[in-house]
Amino acid sequence: MDDTDQSLIAALRRDGRASLSDLAGSLGLARATVRARLERLQAAGEVMGFTVLTRGDVSALPVRALMMIAIEGRGAEKTMARLAGIPAVQAVHSTNGRWDLIAEIGTATLPELDEVMFRVRDIDGVVTSETNLLLSTRRAGARK
Repeated sequence: MDDTDQSLIAALRRDGRASLSDLAGSLGLARATVRARLERLQAAGEVMGFTVLTRGDVSALPVRALMMIAIEGRGAEKTMARLAGIPAVQAVHSTNGRWDLIAEIGTATLPELDEVMFRVRDIDGVVTSETNLLLSTRRAGARK
């Protein structure tokens, strides 16, 4: 993948619905070149698909946090299952280092987040946690 391919991917990250003509104009390439490169990137598995970001993805749960969790013993699977059962927990990741798990949490209000944090800390095997609020998010390649 060369610089042109990377520029094409960056442009698609900014606007996955951009037309080939718009992409060609912004990249200073011929429309046929953009189409051929995009087809090649898809065939090679570099571009796996296109997605959309909806208003609901951004605003439905305005209070977002990452909760790093340390567990005792070998109860990671059980703890992950319990975490996944909490509606506000959007994803659970196993990790290495100081923390065993990271939970992505989304709530409508800070008091709801506080309640979720208490529920997580009350799970058997959770020994300590640290929670960081996500203040803003910048997607790869996104512009204002």
